[in-house]
Amino acid sequence: MTKSLSVARATRMSGIAMGLLAVIVIVMALAPYWAGRAELRLFGEIFLYMALASLWNLLAGYAGLVSVGQQAYVGFGGYMFFALAILWGVHPLAAIPLAGLLGALIAAPVAVLIFRLRGAYFAIGTWVMAEVFRLSFAQFSALGGGSGTSLPVDIVKSLADGRAAREAAAYWLALGVVVAVVGLVYAYLRSSRGVALTAIRDNELAAKSLGIDIWRAKFTVYVVTGGLTALVGALIFLQKLRISPDAAFSVNDWTAFVIFIVVIGGIGTLEGPILGTLVYFALRETLADLGSAYLIALGVLAILIMLKAPKGLWGLVRARSGAELFPLSRRVRGLDD
Repeated sequence: MTKSLSVARATRMSGIAMGLLAVIVIVMALAPYWAGRAELRLFGEIFLYMALASLWNLLAGYAGLVSVGQQAYVGFGGYMFFALAILWGVHPLAAIPLAGLLGALIAAPVAVLIFRLRGAYFAIGTWVMAEVFRLSFAQFSALGGGSGTSLPVDIVKSLADGRAAREAAAYWLALGVVVAVVGLVYAYLRSSRGVALTAIRDNELAAKSLGIDIWRAKFTVYVVTGGLTALVGALIFLQKLRISPDAAFSVNDWTAFVIFIVVIGGIGTLEGPILGTLVYFALRETLADLGSAYLIALGVLAILIMLKAPKGLWGLVRARSGAELFPLSRRVRGLDD
């Protein structure tokens, strides 16, 4: 008897993984009731880096736009959040999405400008734009100029009543953002636009011959990524309660470490940035007391992974087990599987 076949994305393993992921999100949502202040701050930082890594991975791993200047949008989002809250009296909870919207708006003309560049020139162009942003905000005297400014106490208190409630609110915002970012990236990659983006990544010439508008696809991803990165930036500096040009537009903090996370986790996969973030923070918490040796250890690890597992840790896992926690590829299987 001929076995019936079907084409599907989901597998038994991905179904179990999704269920487990939902349980983890629920447990983490309850963290303010079982974790201490230090743990909440660490968890919040992990979530925000995970969101940044997922966005950079979408930009570079799928759209092929290798940017070393995403700190431009982290800093822009942080400064817009402070400007909206301090100068224009917008409530912090409303200022966060508005900062993201402004980030998307500023990303559009930036994209038109730097999309004239290709390859290494594009990467350098993104870094130059980030420096332009940094120097521009250093002249913004209303927010402290080069020395920066702190978020006023009355604005901080307007977020919630009591310190514990404010810290819990900041934590829940970070958790909500990473869930939303990963979910949006997943939904986008499963859509027809995501398929087009994957085709562009695999072979741009072939994708163009199939009628895919390459410029428009990359432009959309760049603008969306810029806006969401700015939103994450607003949350980062809400947690820090202080902003300055050097901190806001730090290439090390918001781009170099993010690239490291994506590379060791697995570029071009949804699971890679998540795994890479967990590995990075495990190393940071374990080796941070070693001083400069900590950075050397990160560099050595990155080199070893690039040599031994070019597709990252998750690529190694997937090659050996075929696991795909976020089902994107289609598989042919029997109806009774």
